[in-house]
Amino acid sequence: MPASRKLGRSDAADMAKQASLVIVAKGKKVSEFKPGGKAPAEVVDAMLGPTGNLRAPTIRKGKKVLVGFNEDVFAEHLL
Repeated sequence: MPASRKLGRSDAADMAKQASLVIVAKGKKVSEFKPGGKAPAEVVDAMLGPTGNLRAPTIRKGKKVLVGFNEDVFAEHLL
């Protein structure tokens, strides 16, 4: 999928449904969600930025989805 393609609410919901863990970082605030095969509005809303698009960076690693940047979260889940 090209990087220029904007991902919206339905794309975020699909990712949340497939994930066992969604971690959203907004600045220093980090929220963890365990959607359990569902896409609750709370999780999807957290994954979206003010424009309604999926926040960047978004990384899918196995059943984990990391949204937004937080150095500590990246070190823990990607290294």
